[in-house]
Amino acid sequence: MHIADGFLPAKVCLTGYAITGAATWFSLRQIRRDPDPQANIPKASLLTAAFFVGSLIHIPVPPASVHLILNGLLGAVLGYYAFPAILVGLFFQAVMFQHGGMSVLGVNAAMMGIPALLSAYVFQFRHNFGSDNRTTLSVLGFLAGALGVGLSGLIFFAIVVTNVPSNLNAEAERSAVWLLTLSQIPLVVIEGLFTSMLVLFLQQVKPKLLQ
Repeated sequence: MHIADGFLPAKVCLTGYAITGAATWFSLRQIRRDPDPQANIPKASLLTAAFFVGSLIHIPVPPASVHLILNGLLGAVLGYYAFPAILVGLFFQAVMFQHGGMSVLGVNAAMMGIPALLSAYVFQFRHNFGSDNRTTLSVLGFLAGALGVGLSGLIFFAIVVTNVPSNLNAEAERSAVWLLTLSQIPLVVIEGLFTSMLVLFLQQVKPKLLQ
């Protein structure tokens, strides 16, 4: 779901960097309000590595292949740490494997990071029903995981179909993007189930990781 270098016009790339800068500032500001912000750095580092590696695991879903995004999972487990974690992961993906690129790093970070923050807010609703309620954890974990990748897919679709380069066949490109977006539907379910199972596991073995 990465947007490649050279596809988007400069104004869209600059807008992406502006949004990412604002979201990073907001996230770091909230993190600094934590009584001990450094305590969550090891957890954030571990999940950043998982986000980085997830892009290398491709699942064939005709007519394309998809890979795990895990942004909803990062939002549910990391909260405000999710956006900086995703930004760092995308940076190394671009540098080491050319997934995306530096000119579109801001767009890709906003596309995946903002849904992660929304997933974090969704998962926090568990406190309204009792944070140790397994049914609540399961349902909200699924919603957080599915929301992260689902909303990112919709943002990807909106950005790409409105910025098809003039030298390409716009109708053919839009049809291809439609098919690519539809191929993400199984991934929405997979990530929702994976996030749900993981938060249930963490609640059982290490509930402090969900605080």
